This record gives sequence, C-alpha cells and structure tokens, in this order.
Amino acid sequence: MNKVVVYHGTSFDFDSIDLQMSKNKRDFGKGFYTTTIESQAESWARNTALRNHHDCGYVYVYEFTFDDSLIIKEFEGLNIEWLDFVKINRTLGGVQHSYDVVIGPVADDNTMLTVNRYMSGVYDAEEALKRLAYFRVNDQVCLSTEKALQYIKLVRRYKVDL
Repeated sequence: MNKVVVYHGTSFDFDSIDLQMSKNKRDFGKGFYTTTIESQAESWARNTALRNHHDCGYVYVYEFTFDDSLIIKEFEGLNIEWLDFVKINRTLGGVQHSYDVVIGPVADDNTMLTVNRYMSGVYDAEEALKRLAYFRVNDQVCLSTEKALQYIKLVRRYKVDL
C-alpha cells in the first residue's frame, strides 16, 4: 500500500473529519479536501481565517494510505475530462460521482475566470483548455466517502498566523 502525506488548511479547530461539514459545489463535489503541497494548505488556512474573521488558521498534517479497496479517480492535468467533471460538481453540487477519492488540479483564483466562462458557455472546451494551458496549478486530494476517511491518520496540527 502506498502512503502519502497530505495537508488540510482551515481556520477551524476540529478533532475528527465530518463530511457533512464540507462545502457544496466544489471542484470534485462535497468532500474533505487536502493537498500534497504544504504551502498551499497554509494559504487555504489564511484565506479561510480571513473569510471567517478568525485570528489564525490551522494546517492539519495527515498520512493517507492508498488502499486497493478504494475507488480512486486521478486526473492527469487540465484536460476536457477534468473540466467537465469540475463543471458538473460545481453546477449540481453534492457528490456527482462514485469515487472514494478524487485527485487532480485545483480550479483556483488564477483559473476560475476561465472555468466560469466555460461553465457559462462563453468559452467552448477548446478555448478554455487553450487558456488554461498557461497556468501552473496545484493539486487537491478529495476524500469523498466515509470509506476513504478510514485510511487517513492525523500526524499533527499546527497554527498559521495571518
């Protein structure tokens, strides 16, 4: 079994992961979002703290085990499959797939204008992908099911100052 360190950035202090607390209409649907990039999680923590008027953020460091029993979808970059997957999850909300874990690029502040223009029909897929090709994107690892949560273990948590 393959193990990887993932990071979750937030302004909320919690002891256990509750999928019911996850936000709706996200790239890969409702779920617990992590990244393999620590600085990205720190940025998420700061941004969340500012949005929620909190004094600080937190980064939770986890070890995630890729168990063979998990159904995992991994996107290889910004492609039409990723673009349509993001569109359906951001449009319909909830969880619009049957994967335990989804891994792929983040539709972040840099790319959202293009993604939104694709979602609204201003750009077709070809134009959107042409524009997205210029961006360097970070990754996200979304745990979408209770089954996936069985394979994540908290290593530590640390405070991030604004």
